[in-house]
Amino acid sequence: MTNRRSPAIHVAIVFVCGIAASAGTASAETLLERGTYLVRGIAACGDCHTPRDTNGHHIAAMEMAGGYQMDLMPLGKPMTANITPDKETGIGNWTDEQIITAIREGKRPDGTIIGPPMPIAFYRQMSDRDVQAIVAYLRALPPVRNAVAKSVYERPLPPTYGPPVTSVPEVPASDKVAYGAYLAGPLGHCMECHTPMDKGRLDMTRLGAGGREFKGEAGSILISANLTPDKTDGIGEWSDAAVKNAITKNLKPDGSPLVPFMPTEWFAKISGSDLDAIVAYLRSLKPIVSR
Repeated sequence: MTNRRSPAIHVAIVFVCGIAASAGTASAETLLERGTYLVRGIAACGDCHTPRDTNGHHIAAMEMAGGYQMDLMPLGKPMTANITPDKETGIGNWTDEQIITAIREGKRPDGTIIGPPMPIAFYRQMSDRDVQAIVAYLRALPPVRNAVAKSVYERPLPPTYGPPVTSVPEVPASDKVAYGAYLAGPLGHCMECHTPMDKGRLDMTRLGAGGREFKGEAGSILISANLTPDKTDGIGEWSDAAVKNAITKNLKPDGSPLVPFMPTEWFAKISGSDLDAIVAYLRSLKPIVSR
C-alpha cells in the first residue's frame, strides 16, 4: 500500500486498535480479571500513562503514574495524569463514580475538563461492566507518589463532551461485526486515528479511511493507514493473517516491520476471537479511496 507524499515525510501504516477479552469468557471473569485484560491491552492505557526512561522504554515500577508529555501542537502539550491510587498525587481520593465520569465524560471531580488525547467521544460508549472493570484494575495498582504538571492547551477545551452518560449495555460477542466495532471504537478507538479530520472534527463520512498526520521522532510525520477494504489504498488485498500480524506484531504483509508507532507490547495480548471480530468489522466498512 503506497501513500503518495513528500520524501521528507515518513509514512507509517498505523494500526491503533484496542483489544478486549472474548465476551464468551467474560461471564466467568471477575471484574479485576476483565480490567487487567482491558487496561493492559485496550487503548494501551499504559502507553500514555506510564512514564518512560531516557531510552523511551516504559518504567514498570511507575505503571500508570503519569508524567509523560505529548506534543499535540497547535492544540497544546498535554501531560498524562497519575491514575494510580495514590491519595495525594493520583486518584486515591476519587470515588468509583468519579473515575467512571472522568473516563466516559472527560470531567474531573473538581469539574474541570480532560482534554486530548483522551478519546472521550469514544469512551462514552464503553459498557457499564467494562468501565467498572477498568476501575477495579486501577484500584488494585500500587499507589505511586508522582506529582505531575497540568496539561497546557493553546486552544479552549469544550465545556462538555455531551450529556451525562447513564447506562451502556454490553455488546454480544455473538454478533462478530458489532462486537468488532465495539473493540475498534469505544474500547480501542482505532477509528479516532484512522478517520481523517475535516475542519477540526472527525469526518465520519470517511470512517477508517486514514490520512491523519501525527508527529514522529526527529520531526517526521506519521500518517495513519486506510483500514477500509479498498483494494488499492486500503486492506482489501490483505489476508486476515496479514491484518492480524499488523495489529499484534507491527508487520507488513511482506513480513517487513511497520514504523514503530503502535504499542505492540499491549496489542500482542489480543485474543484470537477478538482479532477475528476486529477483522470482520474492518471488512464490513465501506471501501474508500485515500486522498
